[in-house]
Amino acid sequence: MARRTLRLPITLGVVMIVLLVALTIGWVSLAVVGLLEDTKRTPLYVTLLSAGTTSLVLLLMGTVMYLALSVKAINLNRRQSNFIDSVTHELKSPIASIKLYLQTLSRRPVEKEERDEFYKFMLDDVDRLDDLINHLLDAARMDREPELSGEKASERIDLAEVLQECAHSVCKRHRVPPETITLDLQPCSVVAYRIELDMIFRNLLDNAIKYSGEPPEVSVSMAVSGDKARIRVQDNGLGIPKAERGRIFARFVRLGSELERKRPGTGLGLFIVRTLVKRLKGTIEIVDSSPSATGTLFQVQLPGAKSVVGSKPSQGQQKAASL
Repeated sequence: MARRTLRLPITLGVVMIVLLVALTIGWVSLAVVGLLEDTKRTPLYVTLLSAGTTSLVLLLMGTVMYLALSVKAINLNRRQSNFIDSVTHELKSPIASIKLYLQTLSRRPVEKEERDEFYKFMLDDVDRLDDLINHLLDAARMDREPELSGEKASERIDLAEVLQECAHSVCKRHRVPPETITLDLQPCSVVAYRIELDMIFRNLLDNAIKYSGEPPEVSVSMAVSGDKARIRVQDNGLGIPKAERGRIFARFVRLGSELERKRPGTGLGLFIVRTLVKRLKGTIEIVDSSPSATGTLFQVQLPGAKSVVGSKPSQGQQKAASL
């Protein structure tokens, strides 16, 4: 991948140098011919003029392309630097925490209640490391085809059931009450890979909980329109400025400075979500909610939806809490 990325700008730079040399020789030749010939309409003069004009146009186009590639490379370098800062922090913090607890346990006697609390904190840190590694592995798999291993073939899946399980899992992981995520779901099914749907909505709900206000409140609604399932996830956080909405789905992008962040993350969650949604031929976007609402509203649309006959819409969090 890296070699293919470098090949284009290097080739473009060489071509531009050759064109510049040819253009210089052509214009010098054109000036000489103009001095030697009595008329400037001779075939040689016209040929040199045409070649010089064409070379100049190509050189300008190459310059614009090279500038665009340079800007892209600078942005990629900035995102990668952001990613390195993020991953370094995500690795260092839990490791330092685990090390501190282990040193405490090994150097002095600890009461059972305090020891159990230490074990709980260490398990939390291990879970944090596990989530980081899973995000990195998931991001690495995004470029692979066919789809993620673990599912041999797509199948028709109950989307409401997936959302309920994801809501329950995310609430449990963040240790928040089940009613933190409210569900309003019109039962339907879509043809997809179960593992991909799970990754999409776990990442969205995890993001919503992390960036919600205090106390966190997340609402999830699902409706069927034609053959499309529309899922909306809204939190009660600060929201995302419109100027930043176009780039938050890129790899390694997180708003603000990594060194000033209080919330963990790598900038890969929304990249994974968008990649998987596009793989399912769906769309994801941030839409403006009602003026009275706060936070960010993500809308996912998935094709091939069918309402589940005989089922009633799921209201609230009852089913998720009972899982």
